[in-house]
Amino acid sequence: MVDNLNIFITGGAGYLGSILVPTLIQDGHKVTVLDNFLYEQNSLGQVCSSHKFDLVCGDARDERLIDEYLKSADVVIPLAALVGAPICDKDPTGAKTLNRDAVQMLVGKLAHDQKIIMPITNSGYGIGTSGKYCTENSPLNPITLYARTKVDAEKFVLSHQSGISLRLATVFGMAPRMRVDLLVNDFVYRAVKDRAVVLFESQFKRNYIHVRDVARAFQHAIYNFELMKGEAYNIGLSNANLSKWELCEKIQSHLPNFVFMEAPIGEDPDKRDYIVSNEKIEATGFKPAYTLDDGIVELIKGYKMIRNSVYGNL
Repeated sequence: MVDNLNIFITGGAGYLGSILVPTLIQDGHKVTVLDNFLYEQNSLGQVCSSHKFDLVCGDARDERLIDEYLKSADVVIPLAALVGAPICDKDPTGAKTLNRDAVQMLVGKLAHDQKIIMPITNSGYGIGTSGKYCTENSPLNPITLYARTKVDAEKFVLSHQSGISLRLATVFGMAPRMRVDLLVNDFVYRAVKDRAVVLFESQFKRNYIHVRDVARAFQHAIYNFELMKGEAYNIGLSNANLSKWELCEKIQSHLPNFVFMEAPIGEDPDKRDYIVSNEKIEATGFKPAYTLDDGIVELIKGYKMIRNSVYGNL
């Protein structure tokens, strides 16, 4: 294990950061987070007592702040982004300047020996070929503005000689900065609160991964950096390439009163439809620790605490 790294994380108070930051601090690293607290979250309250944690309130597009805090970083993790198709469509300028341009600016300031590990979305695969797995060599065909900005950002990261890209499946699970608008989280919320959901294009498939396994993938990339650098890796559950209908069937196995049906008209604005191979990251020794069933059970418990819809990126 690599000890005592200085890790700089932009957007570290978000859904993923609220799990990743405490994990890295527990590993013994010094973590500095830059976040604008757009959602007024207090998701890092549990680490404020740690002398290994520092917090900067600001914008990841602020070149002065990036210059100040980047210079002492061994590892940089740019999480700051407008995450999800709806919020990017609502603020396209913000999406382009934060998701893409800020990453380009950050990469341009990195020293050769500074490491960067960035998450993007595997929705960059767009619409796959039926029955054929998307690998890291498959062509990228991003459909949404969100996916396009993240695919562009990946190019900048991999242009740096010490860069790794993690192409994340649809993330699920409870976190201190919760998101109810992610697909699994949303469907379980509806199953718990409404006991019903209407599906659009229920046959569309995608891959899934627990938020804690995403944090573990970042740990894995840090500790196996020389083996993995310069490459992109799919991060997902190899036994969870499921359609929306199949996902609802799995949720129903835990909540038998849950009812779901196909809408006779209408369409899903998020057109992604693909199955994904995670063999490349698994070949480096990484294996997810949390199943989809684990996440569903966890969410059912969590939604006993959550009773409104403020937990999202909308």
